Amino acid sequence: MTDAKGCTASGAGPGPLRELRASGVSKSYGATVALEHADIGLRAGEVHALLGENGAGKSTLVRILTGAVQPDRGSLHLHGASYAPRSILEARSHQVATAFQELSLVPNLTVAQNFQLPRLAKAAGGLISRRRVLERGREILARYGLERIDAGAVVSALPLAERQRIEIARAIAAAGRVLILDEPTAALAETDWLFGQIETARARGVAILYISHRLAEVRAICTTATVLRNGRSIASVGLANASDADIFEMMVGHRVTQTRRPQAPARPAGAARLTTEGLSGHGLHDVSFRLDAGEVLGVAALEGQGQRGLFRLLAGLETPRGGAIRVDGAAASFSSPRAALRCGSGISYLPEERKTEGILAGLSAATNVVLPFLPRISRLGLVSRRREEKAALEAARKVDLSQRYLSFAIGDLSGGNQQKALMARTLATGARTLLLFDPTRGVDVGTKEAIYAAIRAFADAGGSVLFYSSELPEIVQIADRCLVLYGGRIFRSFAGAEIAEQPLVAAMVGHGAGEDAKRERVQ
Repeated sequence: MTDAKGCTASGAGPGPLRELRASGVSKSYGATVALEHADIGLRAGEVHALLGENGAGKSTLVRILTGAVQPDRGSLHLHGASYAPRSILEARSHQVATAFQELSLVPNLTVAQNFQLPRLAKAAGGLISRRRVLERGREILARYGLERIDAGAVVSALPLAERQRIEIARAIAAAGRVLILDEPTAALAETDWLFGQIETARARGVAILYISHRLAEVRAICTTATVLRNGRSIASVGLANASDADIFEMMVGHRVTQTRRPQAPARPAGAARLTTEGLSGHGLHDVSFRLDAGEVLGVAALEGQGQRGLFRLLAGLETPRGGAIRVDGAAASFSSPRAALRCGSGISYLPEERKTEGILAGLSAATNVVLPFLPRISRLGLVSRRREEKAALEAARKVDLSQRYLSFAIGDLSGGNQQKALMARTLATGARTLLLFDPTRGVDVGTKEAIYAAIRAFADAGGSVLFYSSELPEIVQIADRCLVLYGGRIFRSFAGAEIAEQPLVAAMVGHGAGEDAKRERVQ
């Protein structure tokens, strides 16, 4: 049965044989119900989206389909036969492979070794052959258009985007029947390579499950979608028959409205909150700009244009090779995030990778929030759980993080709630300048709205925000001004109504080079 929006019960009813079907799947961890009742059916040669807020059960369903965990109830069928993988390797033996959002690569091994785990190429005597491992690694890289990556490079030394591509290529190589892509573009500023690989896999009959919070790319690559909410399948929907508003409503249970931030107040008199003059190094060349009190300044750039270096320099994680940084009008030099936090009115940094740079997974969410100011709430060097949670609560409320999650180990929370906790920590430092690197990467629409609201409230109270986003609609929605980086330089700047996707994209690819008048200048 189909309703007016083209929706059907997920995986229900007769129809063509699905390559992979999950029926009535549920999973609980103690009293916590992660997945209550999920149904989904994937057809061979089809790209099917899985949508839902963080905490809706998407990651749990992915782990079940890929053998990482086993369901409490329900059934799985692969090409009509019962399917019950007990491990990721067993799922791969059935040609079901996953590229995980939280990358599963072994960081201290090479690219070639990661491709071939757990069976590395051996020489005639049965010993692992480094030469053969590298040769096979290069073959795999070439097969997926990644020849520029060194097969012998240690994974941890590569940029996040390249690690994401390696994770995806490894999954595609193992996916003869079903390919699961969990937020595959979270670290990718461009989708051309990924979409080309997906189309090749689809054309050879692979069923593809695509998990993303970016509806524009979901519409570009998928034909159908299943929506989860609170651990249950709400519906399957033909994307041609449902608007974005319809999908958001199914995801969150109510209509979501998006409004642009009102025009920022006029530039205040006196010194800027943060200024750079001719900043160079780590991919940057002669970068100068100012950030004022009460301002939200966006940074737009394609992958590898110097944005990562800019934020790491301003956070004290890297040292500039030239130029100057000023905080509250005074020359500043700091060599760590702690020193940046203590400089002038303070600079607080939300890092790029929450799993490896942000959270301490074994500690509670409350502990993660209060880490920067633990000495302020300790007594005789000790901190009680009650004082810790009380100190974290005010910041948690600013990002709509439920109080009950503060006592949970942060590693057990959904990605969205982890990001809320990190955003709460950034706010709780008391710094008047926030550096936010892709703050909504890989989170759902509800979490995005909570983070947007926190950014607006911080700026309205006189705070200053510099943020990079890989999603242009986000910059259009919340930035007062926007700097476009190209080739490590500020190529153009936009303000107010000038900030729109089309001119931003043109500047990001280097068009409009003659418009020097619109370049940022420190005043």
